[in-house]
Amino acid sequence: MRLGLVVGTRPEIIKMSPVLRQCQRQDLDFFLVHTGQHYSYNMDGLFFDELDLPKPNFSLNVGFGGFSDQLGKMMSGLERILSDDNPDYVLGEGDTNSVLAAALVASNLRIPFVHLEAGLRSYNPAMQEERNRIIADQVADVLFPPTSFARDVLLKEGINPKKAFITGNTITDAVEYYLPKAHEATSIEKFGLHPRQYFLATLHRAENADYDEILRQLLANLEKVSEAYQVPVVFPVHPRTRSRIEELQLTLPGCIRMIDPVGFFDFLLLEQNSLLVLTDSGGVQEECCILQVPCITLRDDTERPETLEAGGNLLVGRTTKDLVIHVKEMLNRPRNWINPLGDGEVASHMIDTLLELNTK
Repeated sequence: MRLGLVVGTRPEIIKMSPVLRQCQRQDLDFFLVHTGQHYSYNMDGLFFDELDLPKPNFSLNVGFGGFSDQLGKMMSGLERILSDDNPDYVLGEGDTNSVLAAALVASNLRIPFVHLEAGLRSYNPAMQEERNRIIADQVADVLFPPTSFARDVLLKEGINPKKAFITGNTITDAVEYYLPKAHEATSIEKFGLHPRQYFLATLHRAENADYDEILRQLLANLEKVSEAYQVPVVFPVHPRTRSRIEELQLTLPGCIRMIDPVGFFDFLLLEQNSLLVLTDSGGVQEECCILQVPCITLRDDTERPETLEAGGNLLVGRTTKDLVIHVKEMLNRPRNWINPLGDGEVASHMIDTLLELNTK
């Protein structure tokens, strides 16, 4: 069995890493394609080095661009690669433009496409990610929903149940594998921080960063939370958000500590040792749930409802006036929820399923 693994962004690299390692462990034939959807070393190149992953066999280097331009470059490059290498399966994870391109090209070439993290829905059609994952699910030949909830979503949308296999989410594998390595390699003291004496925040989604008043409100809310608890908010700033802050000529107060994007090891420890995390990231919601760290999601919707049901996450909207109250609620919850996202052997379950399907 020969597999083609496609990644393009930091979350995909992290979440595909357990699959890649499982392929190596079982001595499977595979190749790795990096579309280059994230285009700075800090945003993705660093992760190949830090996670001790082999460099991609193919790099498309599509870089930044509009949706159509970016998707076109990805599809053109992937078509050449997949036509020449003709794998038994093409694997894509999540909801990015890279996943959409891989799904469409594989489907057109009649190569079975495998969608990892299938069945996630925010039910917000304005999100490009929502459109991407719906299309990827519809054209996929094998779907790996992380939970029974996600599988039920697929079945309600008419997906053949014989194509959908509940596996868990590979982020569980990644966190469990890399957390001990992170403790060996780094510490939060390098940032001048101490455990449970800071909040951690991330903001990058278009619906937050691209709207002036919403971004202003979010940053003002972070300041209020910091002042209420007299601890700083550590804010690794995504390039998109930093650009918007500069465009608006905003001066953030000293209690919001803007830092450059950090590697996965540093970020894991920043998450694990924080009082609470405030985010609009889907992956961060998952990581906090696994790490038993309270999370507040600064969005109007989430495709990770399992984290809400588990008790580790609270969805409060983008423009809430009660963020300090919500923070208090989450800090008062016991950190004893059960991780609903997998058993740490997710990649093994996926590869075993593909090996079994490939013999039929």
